[in-house]
Amino acid sequence: MATSIAVLGAGSWGTALGMQLARMGHDVRLWARDAERAEAMERDRVNQRYLPDSPFPESLHATGDFEAACRGAERLLVATPSHAFGETLDRVAPFVTAETGLAWASKGFEPGTGRLLHEVARDRFGPEIPLALITGPSFAREVAQSLPTAVTVAATDPDFGQVWAELLHGNNFRAYYTADLVGAELGGAIKNVLAVACGMADGMGLGHNTRAALITRGLAEMRRLGRALGADDHTLMGLAGIGDLVLTCTGDQSRNRRLGLALGQGRSVDEAVAEIGQVVEGIKTAEEVMRLAERAGVEMPIAEQVHGILFRGWNARKGVQVLMERDLKPETD
Repeated sequence: MATSIAVLGAGSWGTALGMQLARMGHDVRLWARDAERAEAMERDRVNQRYLPDSPFPESLHATGDFEAACRGAERLLVATPSHAFGETLDRVAPFVTAETGLAWASKGFEPGTGRLLHEVARDRFGPEIPLALITGPSFAREVAQSLPTAVTVAATDPDFGQVWAELLHGNNFRAYYTADLVGAELGGAIKNVLAVACGMADGMGLGHNTRAALITRGLAEMRRLGRALGADDHTLMGLAGIGDLVLTCTGDQSRNRRLGLALGQGRSVDEAVAEIGQVVEGIKTAEEVMRLAERAGVEMPIAEQVHGILFRGWNARKGVQVLMERDLKPETD
């Protein structure tokens, strides 16, 4: 049965998810902040800026009118960058009910506080509104091209999680669901910081051994923080954790990895971001990860080096040396 869905955010990920939902027969209204770009997408039936090789399905329609996108929608999906999440919640609030619930595909933390996004949404809407997150190893371009993909839907209510999994599931797209929002959110956010580290190492030509070590020890940092914040370790060993981590650290479609590659090759943060031309979530996330780690009393040396290189002018090669010169310790806590 077709469902009317508003997808709020027409970047690459929001567009790809909108396309998947439309391919499953749903009526999708894709909102873009730039009204002229929305008009061009609707006219040309493609998101020329982000996914130029992926024509829209018939039941996907782009609009620059936020209220028109949300009005009458049976389901609401926020797909803006994490730094715009709170602002988008304020705008969508009049349309959120216990029946529509609220889902998002944003990965990151609330800027300035380090709060998880479900905490922001819960404070805004209260416990009666079901919440869900769509996350996992999923490059937007491959989803748009209908290549095989598996994601996790984490939700406050099992039935709501299953609803979103069923809306998405099919046509080479597999959706699992879990009740562990904390673990799913941590995995989807922290992997962006670790991908910057892997990109820097590869940009410096440090080899496959180094990349494998950074991924593995990065996962240890992710799990350490997860334990401190009450995440289920199984989540971080699944699609939302190690799955997304491996993809983002090794695939050159990752903007965070590409940032790291540029830094490892000697370019500045500003130069790298300008070259990428899209939001690089790992930059803001690095600040909030360190805020969370300090608050929880958790040691995260790789994330700390990335943060120092991004914000304190630390040297990338020196950062690798610092990591390699750390004191001997057991591999597991």
